[in-house]
Amino acid sequence: MTKERVQKILSRAGFGSRRGCEDYIRDGRVTVNGRRIRVGFQADPKADEIRLDGNLIGKPEKKVYIAVNKPKNMLSLDAPGDSRPSIFDLVKDERHMYPVGRLDFNSEGLVLLTNDGELANRLTHPRYEHDKEYEVRVSRRPDEEQLEIWRRGVVLEDGYRTLPAQVDIKAYTKSGAWLSIVLREGKNKQIRRTGARIGLPVLQIRRVRIGPILLGKLQPGNFRYLKPDEIKTLLEYTELSNR
Repeated sequence: MTKERVQKILSRAGFGSRRGCEDYIRDGRVTVNGRRIRVGFQADPKADEIRLDGNLIGKPEKKVYIAVNKPKNMLSLDAPGDSRPSIFDLVKDERHMYPVGRLDFNSEGLVLLTNDGELANRLTHPRYEHDKEYEVRVSRRPDEEQLEIWRRGVVLEDGYRTLPAQVDIKAYTKSGAWLSIVLREGKNKQIRRTGARIGLPVLQIRRVRIGPILLGKLQPGNFRYLKPDEIKTLLEYTELSNR
């Protein structure tokens, strides 16, 4: 028999990150062969009967990794009580998928969908500070002082100070500019709030990269499955290649 920690078995089966699966165990929702267990308990997924909320855990799901180009005026999460369209209307998959890199309703660009809960946690938890790159159109031409303030970090209206960011001018428009911005965090509407704070109202946001994964030529409203080499690179980037 090959035994391993139950939280790892649950995570691999698509029920969330290992940390989240530990919470299921602490809450008494997980049993092995009819008995509630504690965090750290080991089991053999081939020989033992593992249940979550009374439901038998089957074979681990095949991991899937999808890149979506979210259009404007679309949600980037599954919100059953919200009548607005969602990227989950674009990607029809029976597996429970986690959105990586949520975007606000009016923003567009790259979002990843995966049933790999551990990877989703690594890419979204603030402590890992993974890069996300954006193309941002502002309504005014920024001066060097404004760019430097954004680069150093800005104190938002709620008192939170943003982390340093990489901010460069990509191109000038008639009255404003396109900026290239790389963030290592993702506070709610952070780019729009930062722009408003320093006098650079944001007109458009397009995310073009999450970690090593590029939006590329994927058109708005379309999606694609990541290629094996992209998956390998993503797992190495998040230090999950040796799971």
